[in-house]
Amino acid sequence: MASSSVELPLPYSDSKFAFLRNNPIYSGVSDLMQSFHDRRAKLGLSNPGNFDNVGREVQREVFLNNYMFQGIRAELTRAVSMSPIVQVSHQFALGERLNPYTFAAFYGTNSSFLQGTIDNDGNLSTRFSYRTTPSSITRANFSISPGGGGQDMAQFEHEYTGRDFTAHLKAYNPSFLEGGLTGIFIGSYLQSVTPKLALGLETVWQRGGLTQGPDVGVSYVGRYKSNDWIATAALQSQGALNTSYWRRISDKVQAGVDMTLSLSPGGAGGMMGGGLQKDGVTTFGAKYDFTLSTFRAQVDSKGKLSCLLEKRVGGPVMATFGAEVDHFTKQAKIGMGISIETGGEELQEQQQAMGTQPQALNIPF
Repeated sequence: MASSSVELPLPYSDSKFAFLRNNPIYSGVSDLMQSFHDRRAKLGLSNPGNFDNVGREVQREVFLNNYMFQGIRAELTRAVSMSPIVQVSHQFALGERLNPYTFAAFYGTNSSFLQGTIDNDGNLSTRFSYRTTPSSITRANFSISPGGGGQDMAQFEHEYTGRDFTAHLKAYNPSFLEGGLTGIFIGSYLQSVTPKLALGLETVWQRGGLTQGPDVGVSYVGRYKSNDWIATAALQSQGALNTSYWRRISDKVQAGVDMTLSLSPGGAGGMMGGGLQKDGVTTFGAKYDFTLSTFRAQVDSKGKLSCLLEKRVGGPVMATFGAEVDHFTKQAKIGMGISIETGGEELQEQQQAMGTQPQALNIPF
């Protein structure tokens, strides 16, 4: 991509600003900016993603922490429209930490995304995002529980995606009603330094009440991406060190390992006396993609073994089976689920009118 020239705005038609054209200071600043822009363009840097998803290949693709459940679950999803995408779903479940019934609705276009869920207890949660420009996305999440109970939550965030960096701002339960600023505010920045290396930091400012002083923490992260493997390292503000390694072994097989080491004051004399509590865990996982199914398995250093199988039984039917065994605590969990996706005759007629394959939407999740 050819680099565009960088010019400072200057109303040359106005005679009172004309002297700046030959000003050596202005010329020096303009030449410096142009040189920096050209050198940056020659590096061929790409966008590294955002701070929260630095280890997404391991945590979201290989590991099954976000997929595992205990009990029985059945989900029926009906697609009402394809452009825009409109879906409604009913989920019935029986098991630990599973709501007996949950209703969800989904709406998505190229510029907006809206999702809402409500369960049998009346807990309501919504997610909304809007793409203000091709590089900017604004999001908002709300959770409301009947009777309050301190479980209500409001989250606002804005993300700007540059050619070789991503800046992200978040606010959890911000409030000015008590005469001062309270809540949790997070700002992060991730920058590609070379075509393979990206570095970033995250700052957290939080204040629970006006009688409490604010707490500030800074976390640092690095991400190195090669052709078929990715390594990350993060130093969190609480003193925890996290590293991960992901590798694509073949077109169907992925593997990853994650290690977390936490250091906290403890023991006799605390940190000043030399006492330091150490707690760490190492997790290894693998993912295998079959033709109509996906198998995930992981084991950690604390004796927990887990596996999850997702199989496409028919066109609209997906079956899920998961199991987890903790050898140290001698506990076991089993989860079974089935999901059915339907479209109806109206949707089939809409697809036929749009063609055999409708155009995919770039929804701002």
